This record gives sequence, C-alpha cells and structure tokens, in this order.
Amino acid sequence: MVPSPAERRRQGVSEMPSFSRAERNEREVEMSSMTVADQWRRVRSRLQAELGEATFNSWFKQIDLVGADEGRVTLCVPTRFIRNWIASHYADRLAELWADEDANYARVDIAVSAEPVQPRKAGAEAAARADAAPSGEPRSAQSTVQSAPQSVPQGFEDAGVGAPLDPRFTFDAFVVGKSNELAHAAARRVAEATDVTFNPLFLYGGVGLGKTHLMHAIAWEIRKRHPERKVLYLSAEKFMYQFVRALRFKDTMAFKQQFRSVDVLMIDDVQFISGKDSTQEEFFHTFNALIDHNRQVIISADRSPSDLDGIEERIRSRLGWGLAADIHPTDYELRLGILQAKADEMMQRNGPVAIPGGVLEFLAHRIVSNVRELEGALKRVVAYASLVGRPITTEMTQEVLRDLLRSNDRKITIEEIQRRVAEYYNVRLADMLSARRARAVARPRQVAMYLSKQLTTRSLPEIGRKFGGRDHTTVIHAVRKIDELCQVDSGIEEDVDLLRRMLEGGHGPN
Repeated sequence: MVPSPAERRRQGVSEMPSFSRAERNEREVEMSSMTVADQWRRVRSRLQAELGEATFNSWFKQIDLVGADEGRVTLCVPTRFIRNWIASHYADRLAELWADEDANYARVDIAVSAEPVQPRKAGAEAAARADAAPSGEPRSAQSTVQSAPQSVPQGFEDAGVGAPLDPRFTFDAFVVGKSNELAHAAARRVAEATDVTFNPLFLYGGVGLGKTHLMHAIAWEIRKRHPERKVLYLSAEKFMYQFVRALRFKDTMAFKQQFRSVDVLMIDDVQFISGKDSTQEEFFHTFNALIDHNRQVIISADRSPSDLDGIEERIRSRLGWGLAADIHPTDYELRLGILQAKADEMMQRNGPVAIPGGVLEFLAHRIVSNVRELEGALKRVVAYASLVGRPITTEMTQEVLRDLLRSNDRKITIEEIQRRVAEYYNVRLADMLSARRARAVARPRQVAMYLSKQLTTRSLPEIGRKFGGRDHTTVIHAVRKIDELCQVDSGIEEDVDLLRRMLEGGHGPN
C-alpha cells in the first residue's frame, strides 16, 4: 500500500515536487547543459596548458560551446578559416579530452557562427555511422567537422598558408660580418621592437647569403618576445598559389581575412610574382592594408626594389618606403667564421669531429659562391670521412670536392677588375686607362691596380701594361697608397672591401 503524503512526512521522507513531462525534460536538459559547460571549461583549461597562451589565444579563445546531445558535442567558431584549422589539427585531441571528461560523448562537431547548424536528423544519422565504425577504432578518438554548404576547400588552412620555420635559423646561429651587419642589425631591431620601426623591412642579396635565415630568426624572436602577435611567413610563390586557389574556389574573402589579420607578414623571394598581374594586384592591396593598420611587413628579394623587373612601379615604390638592407657577397673572414660555427655545431650534435683549421681555411678561400654551398661542402667532407673512415685533410678535401672546386675556381681578370671599379666609381673605363691625373680618375685607377695585385697572379709589369702601358713602379706606388689609405680612411677601406667581395662572389653592384 502506497503511504499518503502525510504519512511520508511523518516518516521523514521529503516529497519531490510535481513536474509535468515537459517541465521534467526541460530541467534535465538544463542540468545536462550545466554539466557539459563545466566539462568544456576543464577541456579549455587542459588545452591552454598543453598549447601555451599564444596558440590557445589565436585559435581557441573565440570558440564557444553550443550544446551536447545524442553522443556529440557541438562547438562554434566565428570563421570557417578557424573551423578548418582546428578540425585539421586538434579535432582528435578535442574528442580525446572530452572522452576523458565523459565517455558518452564520442564526437565533437565544429560549426561556424555565421552558418546554420545541421538539422538534428543529419546529426543523428552521422552518429549512427560513427556507431557503425570498425570495432578496432576507439570511439573517443573519432571526431568530425560539420560541413557547410559553401565550405572552404580542403587544405585551405593556416598550416597550408604559412611555411614552417626552421629551428636552426635563429639570431644566435647567424654569423655577422661586414657584408651582412646592416641587414642583421635591422632584423634585430624589427624583431625586438615593441612598435613598428621600419615598414617595410626589405632584405635583398644574392642566393644563399642569409636572407631566409634572417627572416626565420625574426619570426622566432617575435614569437619568443611577443607570443600574442600573429606572425605569418611564406614564400611569394606560395602567396601566389593560395591566391589562385582562392580565385578558383571563389573564396577570396577568406584569403583576404587570412593575410590582413596578421600582425607580422613575411614574404620571401618577392621577385617570383614578377609578371603575375593579378597576384601583384592582391599583394598591393594586402600590403597597403597592413601598412595602414601599422602591421609589420618584411620582404626579401634577390635585388633591390628599384631593380625588380616585371614588378609594377607602384609596388616597387612602396617596397622602398621603409628600410632596404643589402646583404653583400661574403668575404674570407666571414666565410671562415661561418665554417668554424658549423664545425662547432657538428661537434655538439655528432660528437668530436677532427676538422683541421687548415681545411676550414682552404674551404673559405676556395668556396666563394654562397654560404649554402659552403655549408654543403663542409658536410660533404665530414660525411665522407665518417663513412670511409679517413682522417680529414686538405688533400682528401680536394679529392672529395673536385667538381665543386672546379666550378668555384673562377679566374678574376684585370679587365674585369677595371670594368667593375669604373662602374663603381662612375668613371669611364677609357679615362681610367688614360694618362689623366685628375683625382676623380687617379684614385679609382689606384684601387683597380691594388685589387689586380691582390686578386690575380699577374706580375707588376703585366699589371702596369694593362693600365695604359704604365711602369711597374707606378703599380707599386698605387698598392702602397691604397694600403695606407685603408688604415686611416674608413670610406676607402669599405670601397675596397666591397669591390673585392663583388669580384670574388661574381656579383655586380645592386
């Protein structure tokens, strides 16, 4: 017999309030939502601890919980771009974290706030398909991304836009010399500054001289000092590819949002958009938008802004707004310093490596093309010695690098020196070889004689004959004079040093 309410009260049993079926369902949903909200807070906290403040703020700070039912949790983000990126990189992890909180939820769907959530029926069908998954696959690891009718094409994520940064390319690993000290100092200033100093910073120089290294170093330093800033680094070729892809899928708005929402945009080898009119148009507008909002832009190329053929004049003009820093061909001292740094790095990574100083000096003298080739030559020698079991000597180095040394064994001629010096000082070659003694002609002539003595094997009489039939004593006087001037006049010293590097590296003035 069921006790009456009065009897229940006398027995100390509390009476449950009376609810209709609809009220009970509503209360159950409310209690469930509160539980899921608590779970979501714990999942967010774990994500923040795992990913760090910068990554979490970039991608998960704007994500909201929509609800949970039928074994799935629905989250919401403001843009399709963020949705696709999270789905590609962290969907499985989200599902695992939620399964740790409540094993009843085996799916995590991510929707976009501007897009309607899929009807429940479609969600139920998807859940049924998930239940039918092979038994070998754990339910907690299953995760899906809710598709929208006009979703961004597969692969259009941030990881596909920005290129990865090389952990080896830091400021600490960059060897500084006269040829790159301006570019290095400018890169340091931009990376360490709290405000925008040079905008844009334009780094230019020949292949393998360190432009990409400096750009990666800037990105690493900014991420270390200002983790809240969003840095995007990629090549100009990839910029063009992403733009063409956006045109193809009629999603240029997402493209614009990606590139114009960053704090620092870094584009490597901008010369590759030469002749690409549509890409240049978009680059122009992206550049202007970032500059107008005081966002940092860093560009690299193989030549100065004014020398970029096939680039629109308005773009070349804007690229010269900030600071253009040239990276010159390396000199002997810098090449030797780079080799010593690389040898030390190899010893730390692979254990003791016996590389005689004479071998490093030999390589620094003979491999003058670029730093990349110089490093490759050292690695090749060390690898050969390790595999064959031979000690590293100059003779062995010559044997292993025979083909590389042959390609670098470019003979510098007196005629080439004369032409380069005349171009550098903006004098006519005929005047420099004539009997004119005006200072504007005589000083370049002496510099050319000095370099001919330093960089060729020609005798003093031979050099004199090449300079209008002059006597060898004139050449001796020129060599001594330039030697003396280099000791007291930093301008002459820099001119001579730059000309030597140009001639050794085979590069003309930029």
